[in-house]
Amino acid sequence: MSTIADRSGSVLLVIDVQQEVFADAYDRDGVVSRISSLVDGARAAGTPVIWVQHSDEELEYGSDGWRIVDELVPADGEVIIEKLWGDTFEGTNFEDVLAGLKASEIVVTGGQTDFCVRSTLHGGFTRGYDMTLIGDAHSTIDLSEWIEGVPTPESLIAHTNAYWGNQKAPGRTARVVSASHMTF
Repeated sequence: MSTIADRSGSVLLVIDVQQEVFADAYDRDGVVSRISSLVDGARAAGTPVIWVQHSDEELEYGSDGWRIVDELVPADGEVIIEKLWGDTFEGTNFEDVLAGLKASEIVVTGGQTDFCVRSTLHGGFTRGYDMTLIGDAHSTIDLSEWIEGVPTPESLIAHTNAYWGNQKAPGRTARVVSASHMTF
């Protein structure tokens, strides 16, 4: 029920599941495994899978840490969006890709919960897309060692799920679904 006219398709978005981003991610293996299952399900249903790779001064483009984790391999023909900002929409061709795929719903997985996942959720929602967060298929790292008062990854993930599941806006849907309950 998005506000995007003449579109009704969905895409699975895999945000920044990169070697360095996920090296110390909370529940890393579980999250990567659930994303792998979602990718398999999307492909089987003919739902496009879109991969996102972030780079900046700390995550150098083309470096080993920049690569997608070994357990996940984009298939030939799947779109890879390379970005410099938290929100996948900013400074990329993501909206053009979505238009070409006739997508109005974006199913979101990946990392980091408190940065790129949240930014992309809000970016899509404000642009009129229905945004589905897979509640057990996103993760982050523990920043409390460097930033005083930052909640644990488990708390950040739980808060993001609760917050996103209660978003409301005219003509758009925000929801949180577990990986095992997501159907494409």
